[in-house]
Amino acid sequence: MPAIKLSKLSTRAPKGWSKEKTKAKTTALLAELDDLQNLLFAQSKHAVLIVIQGMDASGKDGLIREVLGKLNPQGVWVRSFKAPTPEELSHDFLWRIHKYTPPKGVIQIFNRSHYEDILVTRVHQWCSDKLAVERMKAINDFEDLLVKHNHTHILKFYLHVSPEEQQLRLQERIKDPKKQWKYNEKDFEEAKLWGLYMKMYEDCFTHCNKIPWHIIPADQNWYKEYLVARALHSLLSSLKMQYPGLKK
Repeated sequence: MPAIKLSKLSTRAPKGWSKEKTKAKTTALLAELDDLQNLLFAQSKHAVLIVIQGMDASGKDGLIREVLGKLNPQGVWVRSFKAPTPEELSHDFLWRIHKYTPPKGVIQIFNRSHYEDILVTRVHQWCSDKLAVERMKAINDFEDLLVKHNHTHILKFYLHVSPEEQQLRLQERIKDPKKQWKYNEKDFEEAKLWGLYMKMYEDCFTHCNKIPWHIIPADQNWYKEYLVARALHSLLSSLKMQYPGLKK
């Protein structure tokens, strides 16, 4: 797989794409996803893990609400990973992750994930390059374990927002009363480290790509939501699931 250079990839929909038509396609996909998720839950032979990564204000929360939030909450779980607690730090870095992996029949969403331990930790030099390489190998083995031993299907999304769009969204958190609860002055400091974050993400894509990453243009929410809905629809459709019959 050739190395990914994020600065070379567009953060917007291709020219000529219709917002209205794309949103209509997303609505149709979500209707079918509702049925597919019900099948997944009823059959309980497969698990789905959705990993969502991205810079601050890339739209992770909105994506979960507008796409995955339309599905039956009984079978869709969300876990956000923030700074580890003292208890979590006393274990290996995957300990706090593994206990939230999905059981069969469930779609588990990670809003940020185990990848933070080779991203933000490297940017702030809390994790050496040598340790990061060891962690990337552990992540690959961990994901391989989930796939081979629990029929877990993993979708990994990086929400590719431009620095200009990020700044606009961060400013909205100051001005818009409905978004002020999201405001964190540290987000502006982290934004100054954009170049370092891009380097660490690109390294992550290179070394943790056995399960491929979906690089999702995220400047336009309607396009981002369509691409993620389409990817999940494609995965669930490929499983050829059937409802179980009467229990004997």
